[in-house]
Amino acid sequence: FQLFRTTQKVCSPNCAIELARVDSAKKEKKAHTEKKRKLKDEDRSFQLKKTQQIFNKFIRLRDDKQPCISCERFHSGQYHAGHYLTVGANPELRFDPENCHKQCSACNNHLSGNLVNYRVSLIHKIGIEKVESLEGPHEPKRYTIDDLKEIQETYKRKIKELNQ
Repeated sequence: FQLFRTTQKVCSPNCAIELARVDSAKKEKKAHTEKKRKLKDEDRSFQLKKTQQIFNKFIRLRDDKQPCISCERFHSGQYHAGHYLTVGANPELRFDPENCHKQCSACNNHLSGNLVNYRVSLIHKIGIEKVESLEGPHEPKRYTIDDLKEIQETYKRKIKELNQ
């Protein structure tokens, strides 16, 4: 007694045509997805946004048990990763963890960072020397895609450490 296995996938010519159409659509979708992934991988704007999201997540996690840096209160609402010196004016400090701290959305959005109180709390937190260093002149920085990917990996690792 011998069993024969069939490798037949279709039952009729119409079924074969439909199977070929489905297979072709799957291959096209896979190729399109891969092309999109490659484009994103080499898109500086996309990488900058992705890096900022990872960095902000790290800041919120690092400062989780602390109050808002500006108003020094705990809120039930949303917290941001608020920059002391703005990203627009100081792009070189964008991913500097001493320039960015947990901040309530009210201080960050509605009070434009509440900077006077932010500075006072920042001096208590990191010291006047570091605050003055942040405020001092800095070399301009233009992050390359490789820089951004390296920063992403650094902060992903730090997030993983904080979660353990």
